[in-house]
Amino acid sequence: MASNKILVIDDTTVVRVKVREMLPPGNFEVLEAKDGLEGLNFILQEKLSLIMLDFLLPKMSGWEVFQKVQADPELRKIPLVIMSGRKEEVTEKITEPFEYFEFLGKPFDQKQLIGAIKLAMTKAKQPRPELASVGAVAVKNSTVATSSVANATVAVPSVANTTVITPSATNTAMPTAASNATPSAGGASNAEIDALNEKIVKMQVEIDGLKKQLTQVVTFIKQKIK
Repeated sequence: MASNKILVIDDTTVVRVKVREMLPPGNFEVLEAKDGLEGLNFILQEKLSLIMLDFLLPKMSGWEVFQKVQADPELRKIPLVIMSGRKEEVTEKITEPFEYFEFLGKPFDQKQLIGAIKLAMTKAKQPRPELASVGAVAVKNSTVATSSVANATVAVPSVANTTVITPSATNTAMPTAASNATPSAGGASNAEIDALNEKIVKMQVEIDGLKKQLTQVVTFIKQKIK
């Protein structure tokens, strides 16, 4: 019985078969998922040694699957290879450098596939900021979490040890949420913490939306210049 399980999530049968055939012989089992939802179910149910994830998928996108994996302290330890025919689709959502997973462009050959898997294995072993036990939300390669429940403070450590948030979010919404959540008796209630976390999530969605719009504008300008 195979001791290692590799999950290939791709809506194209040819790609799934190609990965299976290119993998060197070994003591492992290849699982296949044709959409993001089916892939996430495999991730939650199986003990996997590697995930190969297409970024554009039906039912649930690769970006959504990535977010759910990164939000779980155990699942994000699984080596991950993200596949896409257009790297800019990935970098619109996840900024480089890709420190904890490997990117594999399509089409690819056997050498590129094996190289990507080896790098993903190495990157998965790197130490990462721990997710907080309350209200942790993985965002791109960084973590937005309440790091001090007693004081209801909000910390945003990035993988590069720099803050990955916009000044407007820091100077306006964040202090308001923190001040509203400050308890009078020296301890924040669960309701106040939940409210703060909801504001953080909404804020990050808005930030991601603005970043995406900015990327589209830059792409449009570059096309016009050409």
